[in-house]
Amino acid sequence: MTTISIIGAGNMATAIGTRAAKHGHTVELLSRNSAKAQSLADQIGNGTTVGTYGAKPAGDIVILAVLYTGAVDMVAQYGDALAGKILVDITNPFNADATGLMTTTGNSVSHQIATVAPDDAHVVKAINTIFGHVLAKDTPLDAFLAGDSAEAKAGVAAFLKSLDMQPLDAGGLEMAHALEWAGVLLMGVARNGAGFDVVLGAKSL
Repeated sequence: MTTISIIGAGNMATAIGTRAAKHGHTVELLSRNSAKAQSLADQIGNGTTVGTYGAKPAGDIVILAVLYTGAVDMVAQYGDALAGKILVDITNPFNADATGLMTTTGNSVSHQIATVAPDDAHVVKAINTIFGHVLAKDTPLDAFLAGDSAEAKAGVAAFLKSLDMQPLDAGGLEMAHALEWAGVLLMGVARNGAGFDVVLGAKSL
């Protein structure tokens, strides 16, 4: 398969990294907390490595598994180390009670990341509509994605397919804000009777 770099060492990094390693990918973890990253690498196993935070990631696909509040600054700090990379924004910029967003139309977290990322890096919004513990079950899932680069989206789609997930292209990066709202929708449905094992998907009739 290929090497996937994940910046972060929390719940989503754990779920994505574990699933990726199980499906044959080499996983590289990068985190300010190197001890936490090493502990997670040991937990995931399957050749998972820990890279140097701030250095050029090994993978062409770099998953930003951090809180939205720090994502933009982190990408800015990485700077040219992310040149040519596909940056997968999985963030959900929820307000305090997860009933709305801290972003606006045309100013999604993905847009903000694209503004500070190197010109030849490509941002794809994806995986934000799936709870981490659901992702960790390694069952087939639908995964929405959005981005302006057809080549970058094709790369992310191939990665998702390799994890037994069905990629659903929502369109250009302008749809990233809609996917952030889909995260709010998921929270609402989960809280109002469906429970937190619920997933969002699309089905052809």
